[in-house]
Amino acid sequence: MHVLDAMSTDVLTVGPDESLKGAARMMLARGVSGLPVVDDDNTLIGIVTEADFVRQEAERSLHTRRRLLDAVFGDSDTREHGETVRDVMTASPLVVTADARIAEAARIMNERGVKRLPVVDREGTLIGIVSRADIVAAYVRPDDVIEDAVREDIIKRVLMIAPDALAVSVEDGVVSVTGQVDNQLDAQLLEELTWRLEGVVRAEIDVGWRHGEADA
Repeated sequence: MHVLDAMSTDVLTVGPDESLKGAARMMLARGVSGLPVVDDDNTLIGIVTEADFVRQEAERSLHTRRRLLDAVFGDSDTREHGETVRDVMTASPLVVTADARIAEAARIMNERGVKRLPVVDREGTLIGIVSRADIVAAYVRPDDVIEDAVREDIIKRVLMIAPDALAVSVEDGVVSVTGQVDNQLDAQLLEELTWRLEGVVRAEIDVGWRHGEADA
């Protein structure tokens, strides 16, 4: 299964010159914890998250203490806190492409401690976003729906084999297929396409073939 199969394409974005207050309102209104930041061409240039707002508040508190020190000791080394998304966003964020495996997106999120990954094309244009919730949802497809997809979509339509010619069972996302197909290529296609189905945790394909090798 690929990122394309799980990502959301209705992505709420924000421009770099949007005020922090405006960005916060957008996040609250849509119930999201992060916003991709794009330019006028929808090219991804950053991301702003709840963590950025927390950090901003911490810096605001530090700034207030610095102003107090400046008043008492004449310290002029003070910094203004950010007011726009550009000031606090994470530039050049982690991204993933639509053809990446879901497992790869999950690995990046886990290793880098992020909750979402913007999905971009080869030019860096934002085309979607995939979150932890999207990845979890990919693994809760009902077993009977998965079994029907194996029988009707893969066995019948792709391999053009009678759906009842092979024994198919699915339990907790684990697909088991036994029987015989015409050749090794069909067996390989059956395993590869089954493994790619949404909700499949593991594909146990134990089939033989009647004629030749994959290139026969």
